[in-house]
Amino acid sequence: MKLNEAQIEDLTGKVFRTIVSNGKDGILQSELWKELDLTSRDGSRVAIRLERRALIRREKMLENGRWTYKLFATKLPIDTSSIENAPCLTCQYEHMCSLEGSYSPITCGYIETWLVQSLDSANQKRQAPPEEKA
Repeated sequence: MKLNEAQIEDLTGKVFRTIVSNGKDGILQSELWKELDLTSRDGSRVAIRLERRALIRREKMLENGRWTYKLFATKLPIDTSSIENAPCLTCQYEHMCSLEGSYSPITCGYIETWLVQSLDSANQKRQAPPEEKA
């Protein structure tokens, strides 16, 4: 079955989203083909297309005695979770805040409270026993 241009573009988007969702670890192209039910021919064409667009990089590697490629996104989405609740984003004094000013991040109680709460939360997550799978 030959794919038309619209199908190739749709498939290209699916492949790219799957590669991005695997983060810094990347994904073996053979795993990707299985996950998306692609032939190696169609999958390779899409991977090469993404590589030419500089959206992914392919690294040749030996896996289980066979040469294959591992696919990595060249740019990953930024994780903003570490600053989502930062008080500076909604602070009424932000426009007057500076290192030398009367409102300063060095002496800010809001930042101090936020940092302590963030560290406590991170420590609790690390110390919590792993969840059991049903």
